[in-house]
Amino acid sequence: MRGKKNHKWVWVAIALLLVAGGTLGAWMLQSGFGTPEPTYIFIDTDDNVDSISFKIERKAQPKSMRVFHLFAGLLNLKDNIRTGRYEVTDGLTMLNFVRNVRNHNEKPVNLVVPSVRTVDMMAGKLAHQLMVDSTAIAQYLHDEENLKAMGYTEESLPGLFIPNTYEVYWDMSVEKLMERMQKENQSFWNKERLGKLQEVSKYAGEEMTKEKVITLASIVDSETANNGEKPTIAALYMNRMRKPMALQSDPTVIFAVGDFSIRRVLHEHLKVESPYNTYRNMGLPPGPIRVPSIAGIDAVLNHDRNDFIYMCAKEDFSGTHNFAVSYGEHLRNAAKYTKALNERGIK
Repeated sequence: MRGKKNHKWVWVAIALLLVAGGTLGAWMLQSGFGTPEPTYIFIDTDDNVDSISFKIERKAQPKSMRVFHLFAGLLNLKDNIRTGRYEVTDGLTMLNFVRNVRNHNEKPVNLVVPSVRTVDMMAGKLAHQLMVDSTAIAQYLHDEENLKAMGYTEESLPGLFIPNTYEVYWDMSVEKLMERMQKENQSFWNKERLGKLQEVSKYAGEEMTKEKVITLASIVDSETANNGEKPTIAALYMNRMRKPMALQSDPTVIFAVGDFSIRRVLHEHLKVESPYNTYRNMGLPPGPIRVPSIAGIDAVLNHDRNDFIYMCAKEDFSGTHNFAVSYGEHLRNAAKYTKALNERGIK
């Protein structure tokens, strides 16, 4: 009888262990996060298990950090940490989070490529959204061998970037980033856009390559933020090119001077010796004076047809312009704007 009783208690003990093990297993598998909305843990090259743990506690409302450290140990996370942007949701378990980091199962980011004045500014804007340092991007973009490999010069480089939003991985390298920018540039310059170069060339009175279109678009963008005016301004400058007349674009002078705080271009600024000064040099400058917007590029490719050769900012400071065919009309427009500047004390 005693043997049967002992046998019975063995089965009871096994059952209790199974229940306890199942409960423990379920707890470990279900222990995750309490974030009501998806949040993200960014892991970079300096991170280790402890710093990842700190980021989780600070941002992800973990239900049990002991479970995190348990699975981090079981899966040898310390030797398999992958950089990236990792999504944390309410339904994610600690086991799956550790697996995601170990297997580099990261979530992409929406990278905003803006229209900015200089390549160095672009480096800063991109680095702010990615793991890579702005200095690393700037150094890459100033390296002659890299530029040559991409098919650009220092002057033409702003034309590489097509301002838009792109889905990329946060921890992508500078090389991968530039490969992506080249790919997007090639996609942007499709058959339809390239097919318009011949008509634009006829209107401008000279061959307009995509590089020249980008350069003109950068001037148009610098003249106005009003997309509705851009095709008019694009035609105006091509009217000058066709005559031929100097473009006499104030934004090119500001670029040549290198002082983007200038609000009023003076005669002293017009004297600056630079190939970008379109008051002293005929035709387009040697490259873009900023990274042009898609709206600016398309405004050149789909320009208006008009007879304007003069423009002046409106005296109401609306950001739009008064256009003129004759110099006399232009002088009247300029007098109104100068008066408004003086009244506001703008120098």
